[in-house]
Amino acid sequence: MAKIVPLPQAVSELVHDGDTVALEGFTHLIPFAAAHEVIRQQRRDLTLVRMTPDLVYDQMIGAGCASRLVFSWGGNPGVGSLHRMRDALATGWPVPLEIEEHSHAGMANRYVAGASGLPFAVLRGYSGTDLPAHTDTISTVQCPFTGEQLAAVAALNPDVTIVHAQRADRDGNVQLWGITGVQKEAVLAARRALVTVEEVVDELTPVPGAVVLPRWVLDAVAVAPGGAAPSYAHGYYDRDNAAYRDWDAVSRDRDAFTRWLRSIEEAA
Repeated sequence: MAKIVPLPQAVSELVHDGDTVALEGFTHLIPFAAAHEVIRQQRRDLTLVRMTPDLVYDQMIGAGCASRLVFSWGGNPGVGSLHRMRDALATGWPVPLEIEEHSHAGMANRYVAGASGLPFAVLRGYSGTDLPAHTDTISTVQCPFTGEQLAAVAALNPDVTIVHAQRADRDGNVQLWGITGVQKEAVLAARRALVTVEEVVDELTPVPGAVVLPRWVLDAVAVAPGGAAPSYAHGYYDRDNAAYRDWDAVSRDRDAFTRWLRSIEEAA
């Protein structure tokens, strides 16, 4: 049952060393504020799960939070590579990083299986790729009706999922809209769930295409205005494209990144 608490308290109570943590949000509503709080609290040995790790995970990897990454695509959208991720993979700086790679469809179906209480999901996919040979959570299953060989992917059940949304009511029910990606499935698949929001309102008025996460599937809600920046929050603020371009130079250089990291740690 969700309670509305300050973000530092929510992270302290819900995110632990060694956890499998999913921070989802596609293109917009990416939970940067929550990620920065995880960095400030110096969580370590995390398995980070995200369909599209971009700046948010590059920052957490560079800060030494992660020992493993489960993903389906990684990059700085419209700019280039994730240099902190590349450094961790190539040199082990600041700590070595293992990876587990899937397709987008595979990751989405893993969340759906986890949210549905099923041990795995079935899909047509991975044929012609070498991912099954390198990924223990990809296998095959024979259809009992047609005999067709299909791909099977193990369910994803993160210890904690963190997402960002536009608003919550005072009872802790959350509403998000725009490009919603797999946020709902990632929350329902998790053992614990934290949502940061732009604001708390008296009533969640209807919005076309909105997803409502009821308070009984959440553990905590934290108010974090601007909590998705530099990504955007539909109806609240735009994407900061310059920040994505600027990150390329910061992430390429360890000293520049270390200065950025110090500024985040001091921004509590």
